[in-house]
Amino acid sequence: MRIDILTKEYPPTIYGGAGVHVTELVRALRQRGDLDVRVHAFGEPRDEDGTTGHRDLAELSGANPALTTLGVDLTLAAACEGADLVHSHTWYANFGGHLASLMGGIPHVLTAHSLEPMRPWKAEQLGGGYRVSSWVERTAYEGADAVVAVSAGMREDILRSYPSVDPEKVKVVHNGIDSQLWQREPDEDTVRRHGVDPDRPSVIFVGRITRQKGLPYLLRAAAELPPDVQLVLLAGAPDTPEIQAEVEQLMEGLRRQRDGVVWVPEMLPRTEVVALLSSATVFVCPSVYEPLGIVNLEAMACELPVVATATGGIPEVVVQGETGWLVPIDQVQDGTGTPVDPDRFVADLAAALTDAVSDDARAERMGLAGRRRAVESFSWNSIGDQTNEVYLDVLRRRNQSS
Repeated sequence: MRIDILTKEYPPTIYGGAGVHVTELVRALRQRGDLDVRVHAFGEPRDEDGTTGHRDLAELSGANPALTTLGVDLTLAAACEGADLVHSHTWYANFGGHLASLMGGIPHVLTAHSLEPMRPWKAEQLGGGYRVSSWVERTAYEGADAVVAVSAGMREDILRSYPSVDPEKVKVVHNGIDSQLWQREPDEDTVRRHGVDPDRPSVIFVGRITRQKGLPYLLRAAAELPPDVQLVLLAGAPDTPEIQAEVEQLMEGLRRQRDGVVWVPEMLPRTEVVALLSSATVFVCPSVYEPLGIVNLEAMACELPVVATATGGIPEVVVQGETGWLVPIDQVQDGTGTPVDPDRFVADLAAALTDAVSDDARAERMGLAGRRRAVESFSWNSIGDQTNEVYLDVLRRRNQSS
């Protein structure tokens, strides 16, 4: 059976959780041995068998990024001729999958990593292109043979955002973690090279600078941490100049109040991220929107307890009192995820972080419990098998209706 995977992100160009998901899913599916898995990714040609890169169309150079995306989608759809099933990831590739399905009568499965209605701040980044991306996503979801949600919370968001989608078509298959690639590996030289003192407690954040990640709330909460606690931010790829300026201003204010604030804006190799995680006391995920949060699994696999917002799919990963702390949040129901009471959310986040760094032995126990949970419940082999079952179910239903 030939499965064509359509994606914007694929090695060596990965900048978010969706790219990690696609990379690991493709590996797990190919390892099965009974599938012909071909990857069509945005960007330059790849030096990998069965994988094709699709460059932006020269005719759309300088156009709104949404239009540039649609140009690539046309080439993705054309390349899928002969596939038994297409599987697209994120709105960037969803239109390619939708067109391939229409052109060739090919079943289309898509995985929901995020939802445009839940990210209205993207209008800052895309302008009118946000209306285009929203239309693309709605069209693809309503036409897909199956929609894979990466968490039960994400499934609820899908059905709320797109009520015309048949609930029977929306399946939950969690994100996963490669527990061999992500495991505790201390490296004090690397940690010190990045300006972190391995002998002091630290709170670490890993993520893009985007509204959904809640970084401004964390920077406000960090002002309340005990003075000996470091804050380590592996944060880059800002969505807009506005969010970058806001983070920079808050960072400057925090550094005037305390030392031990380390900001690494560039994307680091995985080995260096692992070293910094292995040196930390606790991982923090202050997101206001998070379908699941692979970063939490990566931290847990490195034996870190997690302090995270109780939103989206995060409570399906982080177990309160066992592998970390869930920070309550009451959110405005306008799609932005904004806390109804931002000051309360910041105070609760600060209290949870302060509690987390107050007892080293407890933090270590929770970190070990997190590692066990990541290994036992979120393996990619299991997720590959579950995804293949979605494919088989779609093909069975297609055959029955024909």
